[in-house]
Amino acid sequence: MITANQIKKSFGTVDVLKGIDLNITKGEIVSVVGASGAGKTTLLQILGTLERPDSGKVFFDGVDITSYNEKELSAFRNSNIGFVFQFHHLLPEFTAIENVCLPAYIAKKSKAEATSKAKELLEMLNLGHRMDHKPSELSGGEKQRVAVARALINDPVVILADEPSGNLDSKTRQELHELFFTLRDRFNQTFVIVTHDSELADLSDRKIVISDGLIDENN
Repeated sequence: MITANQIKKSFGTVDVLKGIDLNITKGEIVSVVGASGAGKTTLLQILGTLERPDSGKVFFDGVDITSYNEKELSAFRNSNIGFVFQFHHLLPEFTAIENVCLPAYIAKKSKAEATSKAKELLEMLNLGHRMDHKPSELSGGEKQRVAVARALINDPVVILADEPSGNLDSKTRQELHELFFTLRDRFNQTFVIVTHDSELADLSDRKIVISDGLIDENN
């Protein structure tokens, strides 16, 4: 489903990615691990079209998305990719349900359609009683589940997560990990997760180790 061919990326004089080749199939949960500075987040941002590679190509279902212009990339990203970050990035002035609805509004969905889907997702994530609470009134785990609902609002085919459990306690972290597998089984979504969490990495269908800007084939 996702294919990366010879992805290279530098920042100034630092070569971060030195020729990444990667294939990810639909419905896979893939973890990306490696030391800090190995290039994990940069790779995730390129797969998610937030960064462009210096060279190489990324294909989704055989379509070369690296050829898209910024407007095309933005539309593709909004329709096909959901993001979950270590820091939930919820807007503090909006309630949980308003935060979840935002990507749907960007996709030009009606308020009624967006609100209905957001309620469904929040209830599925056991947050039905917290819809009208603002982020400051939510626990860390609740904020992260709101962020997951926001990532799901436009029915993306791929969820990209960057250290999603990095700020959570062990119990909440375990619940989030289980949620990813539940979502995959329910929606057949593909997950690519950058993590330092060895437990989550070991649970994944496949673990990719990046070392010094390359995939370590010895793992």
